Formats: sequence, C-alpha cells, structure tokens
Amino acid sequence: MTSVTADPVASQAQPRAAHSPWSTHLKWLGIAVLAILALFWRDAADMVRTWWTISTYNHCLLILPILFWLVQQRQEELVKLTPETWWPGLLLTAIASLGWLLGEAAGVAFARQLGLLMMLQGAVVTLLGPTVARGLVFPLCFSFFLVPFGEEFVPFLQMVTAKLSMIFLGWADIPAFIDGIFISTPTGYFRVAEACSGIKFLIAMLAYGALVSNVCFQSWNRRILFMLAAVIVPVIANGIRAFGTIYIAHHTTTDFAAGFDHIFYGWFFFAFVLILVMAIGWPFFDRSIDDPMIDGDALQRTQTSLHRVQNPTAVMAVMAAIILTPVLWTTALAAQESPVPDRIALPEVSGWDRVDYQPLYPWQPQFDGAGHQLLGRYRNRETGSEVDLAIAVYDRQGEGREMVGYGQGELVPDSGWSRNRTLDAPEQAAAVELMAPGPVVRDVVTFYSIGGKLTGSASVVKLETLKNNIFGGPQQAVAILVSAEASRQTAPRKAIPAFLSDLGPVDKLADAMAGLR
Repeated sequence: MTSVTADPVASQAQPRAAHSPWSTHLKWLGIAVLAILALFWRDAADMVRTWWTISTYNHCLLILPILFWLVQQRQEELVKLTPETWWPGLLLTAIASLGWLLGEAAGVAFARQLGLLMMLQGAVVTLLGPTVARGLVFPLCFSFFLVPFGEEFVPFLQMVTAKLSMIFLGWADIPAFIDGIFISTPTGYFRVAEACSGIKFLIAMLAYGALVSNVCFQSWNRRILFMLAAVIVPVIANGIRAFGTIYIAHHTTTDFAAGFDHIFYGWFFFAFVLILVMAIGWPFFDRSIDDPMIDGDALQRTQTSLHRVQNPTAVMAVMAAIILTPVLWTTALAAQESPVPDRIALPEVSGWDRVDYQPLYPWQPQFDGAGHQLLGRYRNRETGSEVDLAIAVYDRQGEGREMVGYGQGELVPDSGWSRNRTLDAPEQAAAVELMAPGPVVRDVVTFYSIGGKLTGSASVVKLETLKNNIFGGPQQAVAILVSAEASRQTAPRKAIPAFLSDLGPVDKLADAMAGLR
C-alpha cells in the first residue's frame, strides 16, 4: 500500500499563485475589455469590416497578432513587475470617452473608433498601473494602427504622384502635359486614380517602419531616419510606378501598359518596396537578437505604490460611469424630432427652363441616408447655357448618413470622376473642378446649410453637427450643388454665376427645403 502525504508548502503555494496580483488584475482587465467591446460593438465591428473589405487596410488584420507577439516578447520582464490599480489612468479613459462623444455627435467614424481604442488603452493603464504601462508603451502605441486612417491624404498623394511622374517623363525625354492629376502624352491621356495614389502602401509602410524601428533599433536617431525612409521611399517608388506605366504605354500600347500595371501593382510592388526599405536599414540595425525589449529590473526599481489600490472595484465603478455617460447622453438627444417636408421639388428659376438631364458623362452626387435627393437640369432662355441643380435634405445625421465625408457629395468613388483642382467659390460656398474620361470637365459649387448657418466648409458642417447633437438644436441639414459641364475645349463656363444670381438667396432655398420657413 502506498501512502500519500500532502506537502504543506506546495498546498500553500497554489492558492498564492492563483490569487497573485497578476491573476487578479488581468481578470479585472478582461472584464473591462469585454464590457467596452460589448458596449461599443458597432464601432468595433465597423473597424473589422473595414480591415476585411477595404484593401487599403488589409494590413490591419496582422496588427492584432503582432500586438500579441510584442507582449510575449516582454513577458519575462513584465512578470518582475507588480500590477496595480492607478486612479490617474481614468483620465485617459475620460479623454477617450469624450473623444468618442465628439465623434458620435459630429458623425466622424475615425474619432469614434479612436475613442474606443483609447478606452481600451485607458483600461490597461488604470488596471495594470503606470509601471506596467511603461513596459507596454510600444504595444500600446502600435495599437493605434488598428484605427483606419489616411483616406483624407489621397488627393494630396495623387497630386504628388502626378508631379513625380512629370519629373521622370522629362528625364526620359517624353513630351507630356499635366493638368491637375491628368497627364497627356502623344500616346494617350492618363489619370492618377485614387487607387494609384499609393496610400495603401504608405499606411502599411508606416506600421511596418514603426515595428522595425522598435524591434531592430535602439538609437532614436536611427529610428527616426528609418521612419523617414519608410515614408519617402514608398512615395517616390509610387511615382516611378506611375511613370513606368506611361513609359511602357509610350513605347507599346495603352492596353498593354494597363495590363502590366495591374499585374505589377499589388503585393509584388509592396514586396519590392518592403525589401528596398529593409535593405536601406539593414546595415544600421543596432539591437542584438538577444537584447530584451524592456528592462524589468530597472522598471521595478522605479515602481511606486503611492496609487496602489488593493480592491479595484471602486475604480471599475468610476470607469463604468465615465464610459456610459456619453452613450446615455447621445441616446437621450437622439430622441429629439427634426421633421422635414414629406415632399420637396426643384424650384422655378426666373429666366431658366427645366430640361432633360443628359450629361456628357454620367454624374450624380451621392448623399447616403438623405431623406430627399433631387437632381435636375436648367437651360437659360437667352444664352442656351445649361446648369445642373442637386439638392439633398436630411432630417438628422447619424451613423451611415453623414452629409459630408468620404464618398459623399460631388465626387463618388469609382464613378470615373476625379477631383482636379479647387476653384474660386462664391461667398459661403466651396467650388471644385472635376474631370472624367473624354475629357469632360464639370465645375461644382457646393453650399451646406445646417443649424441656420450657410457654409461651404465640411469642417464647419461637422462642428455644427457636433454642437447640435451635444447641446440640442435643429438637426435638419441641406446640401445644394450647382454645377455645369463641358468638354475641355469649351471656353470657360459662366453659367453658374448667372444661375446663382437668378436663383436668389441660397439660404432661403435651403430653409424652404428643410421646412424651416
């Protein structure tokens, strides 16, 4: 018979391990993370949907496993530290909560998603303490790449790519003429499309450059130089790629060049840029593979227990109140009514007749979620010039129904139209020149009316929307677009100023469409 005797030391060690500070604090952190994700699941789902469906952000799918790997890298040093509940960490949570509220009120998905991420970061800092947070500072900062951003830089990068192409075409002695983002050569007419701006590779390279800078470098000077290379090289390489397409078309055919570009431009191009940047930085790597990513002993020596709380229940309660406040506030304000007329119609304009809308190239502005959308063409009885009038009316703005934003307004993605340049606009309006194959040119003057204010600024629309959604006020919003089209060879168009003069005060028209007068 074999007898078994309990080891008192072992029996006491197991409960202590099970109830170690790390076990307790990670449990509370897990609860906080799950609660935040459950409460803001729509924003989290939108982020994941964006990662999956938009190629510009496909690299974000790799960020989560990379974050796990970065934490694993630091695990041996982190266990030397003692997690603690830190009250000042709630400040980060409060800032994040306010940011989400502003994003929700203004209809800015980026602000909401950034606020969600920072709430999660705030939970880490609050429930693990400042010392552990210093050990996790790079993973926490690297997590910002989970938030989709960068679309606003597409027009700028299109222009940069076009100008770089012109430089390289000059070096290659190929005659070319540039008009905004359009380049003409003896072979054909080329447009630097949104997809050719290089934004997807630039954003991915920023994330990759930050990762390599942390993992492979210790010197901050070298890290900064490598990050500069991660920005500059992709931009120049994209200009070379666009030039290469035009160069091949010049010596072969446009169809062959387009086919080659579709094959070359993709992961092969990204891999080439990636290898090039790595080749530039490789000789300057100064971190050994055996070097720890953080110094746990040094962090432990600086650790303080001034803000330590043995029971984090009170902190969790305050965190819950901070996070719930903006949700409850916006929910209460969303119950306010802002009715618009059941039916609206295009106005009668003195000296102008309504005619069939037959554009030279298909064009229709996009306003997702609008209660009413109208589009019609007017012809001047004396001059015969034609102008198009588009009107969109919102009873209120919200998720998926913002009056201004990417893909909203005069320029619809993948429609064949591109923004060519900004034009001089009437007071309280914005004006742009659009171009489509042909080439066809369309000038568009845009007015927005919200909260009794007439403006052409998208930023003002966002601010007014934010103000009305936080403090209450008229929610109705109206977009009025006056445009005229012509072929490139046509003389400058004067129809829009004449139409606006005969139309009368735009603010009165907007108020009438919204039912405010």
